[in-house]
Amino acid sequence: MANHSATKKDVRQSAKRNERNRYYGKTTRNAIRDIKAIGEQKAASEKLPLVASMIDKLAKRGTIHKNKAANLKSKLAKRINALAK
Repeated sequence: MANHSATKKDVRQSAKRNERNRYYGKTTRNAIRDIKAIGEQKAASEKLPLVASMIDKLAKRGTIHKNKAANLKSKLAKRINALAK
């Protein structure tokens, strides 16, 4: 690492962003896990918009790729719709 003050600041900022991204990513993964564990369709479909919003925010920030976000939301919706049958 160079001893320039701007480089040191950039290291601090990237560490802070990394920690924030890890927190939001883990929180979203936990929410996805919890919604998958729900056994009834009505309760799961009520939580789906909240989890989809969390996934969209991760994609908007660049924490995950936009196609991964779309795949996650699609798989959750398919799983919830399958509970009705």
